[in-house]
Amino acid sequence: MSAKAISEQTGKEFLYKHICTSAAVQNRFRYASVTAETDWERLSREHPWLLTERLVIKPDQLIKRRGKLGLVGINLDLHGVREWFKAHVMRETTVGKAKGVLKNFLIEPFVPHPQEEEFYVCIYATREGDHVLFHHEGGVEVGDVDAKAQRLLVAVDEKLSEEQVTEKLLTHVPDEKKPVLASFIVGLFNLYEDLYFTYLEINPIVVTKDGVYVLDMAAKIDATADYICKAKWGDVEFPPPFGREAYPEEAYIADLDAKSGASLKLTLLNPRGRIWTMVAGGGASVVYSDTICDLGGVDELANYGEYSGAPSEQQTYDYAKTILSLMTREKHTQGKVLIIGGSIANFTNVAATFKGIVRAIKDYQGPLKEHEVTIFVRRGGPNYQEGLRVMGEVGKTTGIPIHVFGTETHMTAIVGMALGHRPIPNQPPMDAHTANFLLNASNSAVTPATTRTASFSDPKTSSEFNPAKKSKADLPAESLHSILWPLKNMVTGDWKEAQASAGCNGGMEGREKPVLLASPPSVHLPPPSQFCVFPVSPKPMTLFRKQTKAIVWGMQTRAVQGMMDFDYVCSRDEPSVAAMVYPFTGDHKQKFYWGHKEILVPVYKNMADAVKKHPEVDVLISFASLRSAFDSTMESMQYPQIHTIAIIAEGIPEAQTRKIIKMADQKGVSIIGPATVGGIKPGCFKIGNTGGMLDNILASKLYRPGSVAYVSRSGGMSNELNNIISRTTDGVFEGVAIGGDRYPGSTFMDHVLRYQDTPGVKMIIVLGEIGGTEEYKICQGIREGRITKPVVCWCIGTCATMFASEVQFGHAGACANQASETAVAKNQALRDAGAYVPKSFDELGEVIKTVYDDLVANGTIVPAQEVPPPTVPMDYSWARELGLIRKPASFMTSICDERGQELIYAGMPITEVFKEEMGLGGVLGLLWFQRRLPRYACQFIEMCLMVTADHGPAVSGAHNTIVCARAGKDLISSLTSGLLTIGDRFGGALDAAAKQFSKAFDSGMLPMEFVNKMKKDGKLIMGIGHRVKSINNPDMRVQILKDFVKQHFPSTQLLDYALDVEKITTSKKPNLILNVDGFIGVAFVDLLRMCGGFTRDEADEFVEIGALNGIFVLGRSMGFIGHYLDQKRLKQGLYRHPWDDISYVLPEHMSM
Repeated sequence: MSAKAISEQTGKEFLYKHICTSAAVQNRFRYASVTAETDWERLSREHPWLLTERLVIKPDQLIKRRGKLGLVGINLDLHGVREWFKAHVMRETTVGKAKGVLKNFLIEPFVPHPQEEEFYVCIYATREGDHVLFHHEGGVEVGDVDAKAQRLLVAVDEKLSEEQVTEKLLTHVPDEKKPVLASFIVGLFNLYEDLYFTYLEINPIVVTKDGVYVLDMAAKIDATADYICKAKWGDVEFPPPFGREAYPEEAYIADLDAKSGASLKLTLLNPRGRIWTMVAGGGASVVYSDTICDLGGVDELANYGEYSGAPSEQQTYDYAKTILSLMTREKHTQGKVLIIGGSIANFTNVAATFKGIVRAIKDYQGPLKEHEVTIFVRRGGPNYQEGLRVMGEVGKTTGIPIHVFGTETHMTAIVGMALGHRPIPNQPPMDAHTANFLLNASNSAVTPATTRTASFSDPKTSSEFNPAKKSKADLPAESLHSILWPLKNMVTGDWKEAQASAGCNGGMEGREKPVLLASPPSVHLPPPSQFCVFPVSPKPMTLFRKQTKAIVWGMQTRAVQGMMDFDYVCSRDEPSVAAMVYPFTGDHKQKFYWGHKEILVPVYKNMADAVKKHPEVDVLISFASLRSAFDSTMESMQYPQIHTIAIIAEGIPEAQTRKIIKMADQKGVSIIGPATVGGIKPGCFKIGNTGGMLDNILASKLYRPGSVAYVSRSGGMSNELNNIISRTTDGVFEGVAIGGDRYPGSTFMDHVLRYQDTPGVKMIIVLGEIGGTEEYKICQGIREGRITKPVVCWCIGTCATMFASEVQFGHAGACANQASETAVAKNQALRDAGAYVPKSFDELGEVIKTVYDDLVANGTIVPAQEVPPPTVPMDYSWARELGLIRKPASFMTSICDERGQELIYAGMPITEVFKEEMGLGGVLGLLWFQRRLPRYACQFIEMCLMVTADHGPAVSGAHNTIVCARAGKDLISSLTSGLLTIGDRFGGALDAAAKQFSKAFDSGMLPMEFVNKMKKDGKLIMGIGHRVKSINNPDMRVQILKDFVKQHFPSTQLLDYALDVEKITTSKKPNLILNVDGFIGVAFVDLLRMCGGFTRDEADEFVEIGALNGIFVLGRSMGFIGHYLDQKRLKQGLYRHPWDDISYVLPEHMSM
């Protein structure tokens, strides 16, 4: 969602902080917020003006017309305010259809003034610009300002001047107030632009001799502009609509959404309801809510929400467990149902997301059974068969009734099953496995010759290339009577007369009062002036051809490979992707598959080079992020060869989108998006991930053109339309998802008119939605005869009128700001205009089939013979994901797994490592020994690391490190130089000592026998002897370790044996002590053998493979790094060994 309402307090805080005007704005920051928990004494100290001034108190909870509802306390002292507050706080109040509790109130100074000093001002955004409304009579009785107010349209990227305000808006204002009001309104407009408001209303604004007073204010800001306005906004809290509580679970999901590249939304409607949904996709989530409400479930619908954009398994788990937690808190006498639905995904791995849901179901299986929850699942998309399989399996293993369906079942059929309106099939038919779609039906690997380039239907006569004279292609009304919604015509008045009377000036000025419709429902037709679109430059009617070449902005290799596979299966001569642009690397080549062979696609650092080297390109597919999409798109439109741009990013601020649209109109560039998956023209071209993976391309017959063109807002629903159309007609000719934002770059009408003028298109499908008025242009086109081909329409979001409070659906533009923007009103207007409108989305496929069959029957469409597509090999990675192939792994690991949401050390999540305070010794135990070692063992490891960390600069390893550091080498090189000296003579005695002492002890050899044998064999006893330390000058490191080991180890058999050997060796020479290497070596053997975590064979194996030397390497690395940093910090120069420290022994001179 982009436009979000803010509280009055927040809006006024923004205004007081940031408005720039010569008008004297009074009562700045003089407001106080109060709730039931407010400490009034403290409040009085913080706002002393409360004690001295007359006051106003009102609820600040997004309530409209508070004055008329008696919800404003006026001209009270503080005592009166407190009494009024007590009478209203926590009181249930009804506002319209919404019931809510009054909790938050705002106290402000009372401003005495006569009625004539009250004015009304409002600024709101539309596609073409920002409208400023002003009326010289403000206040509670302002009435229908839309009809009465003076208005001024400020076009996109233009400024507002005081002269314009005075001339256009202030005609009925006294002269002495005009300068003040003009300055204030201009300042207000600049504030509105700078802080990315989308709506700002002040009623009334009071102008006295002292200045301007802002009394009541309502506002919305574009929440997607947070990254731009964060410094000015601060942390904004968006209150829920009145009548709906703010739940912590909603905040939790909103936080997950903010931290994720995916989309996660949750709105609680009725936590006690029995019908819960977990739907994938912004458009699909609305369709499911519509269907539930259509079937009488509105009062039991518990939530609205959606997850989309390829969330990870962990994110889906977190989302699912939140839903399951909420729905298992209160029992329902009829049990509960959970609808896990969705359209056919374009790129989300269904199996991966379902694994997260399955985990949540397993965790909540007890409460789910206790609350008698039945689950209905319907999904399609990449790897959906595996997802459905695991979902079905969890039902069998847990005993929870789970009914699973795939793409063979209509998307919303499970709603009827869940609500008892249709039977549940025992064994629903399942589509073939993903892999089966990849085989050529003719068993031929040869790419078939191109047999058609325009339409799958063969034109009957040449006259069909001219627009038809009659709408609906002369279809008999009786053929549709049984399935179309039999409602009466509710529109009054003639469309053309209304258009003529209002004029067509492209703006809002001088607008007639909108035509009113019969009631119910209450509907306002948008003014005809809004239907007038005059692009500065003409745009191409055909966006994509079989030769279309594109540049892809962003390193989206999966999407590019999908485009190339589509190109190959469509029998294109060359790939559609000519180049990629990725500003974060230098120019290089990226490898892709073209059928069976590999090809290289150039990647450029900037758009200028890509365009220059590929003049044949006329399409840009932009995967730029929401932060960079605006700049990259504006730059791309500077190149005349670019005719079409698809903007995939969601969350671009509306103000930036409008600037993109304006430039696109000037340049004659067609924009698809933002917030879209793109579009597809079967047999020719597809944008990015549109149409899903190759199995869906083939299943929906998108490799060759059909006769049906569609336009949708939703990307996921566009793929569902591909499925519906392929099952009910000869297939798709072209389909575009214009995007879910409030201002899509191209409109429904843009594409409907293209389809109307394209001979290969025989019928048109429009999937509209709640919000905006673009669908009315289609009504106008049908009525005027501009659109003559059959149009099947359905607007989703019909459930919105049934909810008591406003619900913002998944798409940013899916919100009705007036009656005419509701889905119900638009469906009725389309029906009255002559479009084919079903009763519900459930029946959309039936209507499409009926219209198509009639077109075939009357000869408009002549279905052509199917031609099998070429075989396209499956990518290895995807075949492995599907479990179709296996191969030996290149190497194995058993200590760490970084693939999931959380890093795992030897089976232990990293959060648990810190929670248990395992320390470095514990981590080393997990990674080296795959065990959770006892606490004393972890402490001993850490002590070993500390005592071996360093032993001065003179030892060989430190010396080498210092010499390398002084030679200008980097840290890694210097450290490596020091580590390479570790061996039997320096630091590597741990393993050798452990092996020698263990062998002697295990063989039963006495200490004296061991010493004598080593002497006889001429071998040194590793771990015995020290250059400096002796029996009389003991090594304190050894003493510290010995004390700890004797105190904590359960047994020290080998250490005791080594100490007996030390007694013998020191009796011969006092410095032949058990040194620190030897001590650690034998003590570690005791630890491994006696701690209870290892078998004897395992303990011996760790000694044999060199684990103990790792202790010295790890510990001494700390010291070596310290020496490196020390030399760099001291800025020591190149080291050269002094001559006087070298004994030059040269051979004597030899002469003949």
